[in-house]
Amino acid sequence: MPWLQLRINSSREQAQRIEDVLLEVGAASVTFEDNADEPILEPALGETPLWGQTRITGLFDAETNTDATNQILKNKLGQTLPDHSWELLEDKDWEREWMKHYQPIQCGERLWICPSWLAPPQPESINLLLDPGLAFGTGTHPTTFLCLQWLDGIHLDGKTVTDYGCGSGILAIASLLLGATSTICVDIDPQALSATADNAQRNGLAPDRTPVYLPDQAPEKTTDIMIANILAGPLVSLAPKLASLTNSGGRLCLSGIIESQAQEVIDSYQPWFDFDPPASSEQWVRLTAVKR
Repeated sequence: MPWLQLRINSSREQAQRIEDVLLEVGAASVTFEDNADEPILEPALGETPLWGQTRITGLFDAETNTDATNQILKNKLGQTLPDHSWELLEDKDWEREWMKHYQPIQCGERLWICPSWLAPPQPESINLLLDPGLAFGTGTHPTTFLCLQWLDGIHLDGKTVTDYGCGSGILAIASLLLGATSTICVDIDPQALSATADNAQRNGLAPDRTPVYLPDQAPEKTTDIMIANILAGPLVSLAPKLASLTNSGGRLCLSGIIESQAQEVIDSYQPWFDFDPPASSEQWVRLTAVKR
């Protein structure tokens, strides 16, 4: 069936109240979008960031009386309704629309990330099957892509890997498909651990090759490769721990870092590691190093 969507241009200060009122008057969902090309690259832990200029969209049943809804919104907000517009949203096969946005991604000479509903473009290559889900990591974000490129370009045969902040498990799974013998997958989000296990199974990997752990349950076991694609703040605080879990001569790969944060992260790990030149894409940086 068709839907009506109400778009409201709001300030950061008004946005939360407008969301609450839209839900009160019957919106089936409410979404926030940047309304001024203002990237938020690293929110604080536990923070729900909003842009200075935020576009709020409420989705309503097509039978909604728009004039009556506008009046209720004005009354509840106690003010003139901010700049807004109603639009008719034609019904579509939303699952198919969503699937159009995900295509196979080549991440190096050997590795491809492929949605499970599409045939791999190069069946003879190493094809990691991954469907977008609730955990971060599909290969489309620059930080994940940079890490995948690095994994594709190093020698992984017989290596052991820790993926600290595993999200969807994409980096651990790629490591195994590229020749690593085993991985340890760690994340603070139980949903990420479930996603990692599901994605490993989708790629034909036995559960004992991708064991998943919350941080306080993870084994204190060193590995040859340490990967952490999280954020700069946690990376800095985790430096002693990640260093202690990396074998001497082992490799380190850090991402989730914007360019202005790179030196602080490097400084945090330099007591143990010698760094390669950084790699960057779209303001994001990947740092790699060897443990002394």
